[in-house]
Amino acid sequence: QVADIVKAVGNCSYNQLVEKIISCKQSDNSELVSEGFVAEQFLNNTATQLTYHGLCELTSAVQEGELCVFFRNNHFSTMTKYKGQLYLLVTDQGFLTEEKVVWESLHNVDGDGNFCDSEFHLRPPSDPETVYRGQQDQIDQDYLMALSLQQEQQNQEINWEQIPEGISDLELAKKLQEEEDRRASQYYQEQEQAAAQVQQVQGAASPASGRQSGSNERKRKEPREKEREKEKNSCVLL
Repeated sequence: QVADIVKAVGNCSYNQLVEKIISCKQSDNSELVSEGFVAEQFLNNTATQLTYHGLCELTSAVQEGELCVFFRNNHFSTMTKYKGQLYLLVTDQGFLTEEKVVWESLHNVDGDGNFCDSEFHLRPPSDPETVYRGQQDQIDQDYLMALSLQQEQQNQEINWEQIPEGISDLELAKKLQEEEDRRASQYYQEQEQAAAQVQQVQGAASPASGRQSGSNERKRKEPREKEREKEKNSCVLL
């Protein structure tokens, strides 16, 4: 059974394994279909992506009051330690209206910790069902975001063959930074072009309104000019 899991999972990342499961289930090859089910069962059995051994290691490694990043299930969480207990910053959508809920304790691997306020006092959410739906939506969004980032990374993969052998870490870091700067510059240029297009659309609409206001202004002036003509015609010369 372990050999089947190793064959099905291999060195795939979480996103790659999900894509493999979908592909295998749609295959006409019975062996691939079976491999897909094995991989899916592996994900179901390891859905928490955390063991109690790992939890103990985290508890001993994180210092009291330290802020760090905890990555699990394609989701980054801010983690801290308060009085020997690990806490994760609550960021799921289901808590948007829960102003008093700030932290969630990380004391088991099942993800059913206790919710606390900013002072680490227990604060159960007012609507657990809404919170659960929000957490599920957050998981779905995180997964879609991970797929998007993975696709973007594949599309913008650096051609490592063009990097000379024996390059120092400093030179490599500079090249990577230059590539990142280039992408950032391209992104901002696209944003500026989009903003310019919006301004052009708005500018095309403003002359029409200007002509309309000018027409109204002329209409207002015409009665005044007629009144002045009447006053001139009715003047008495002494």
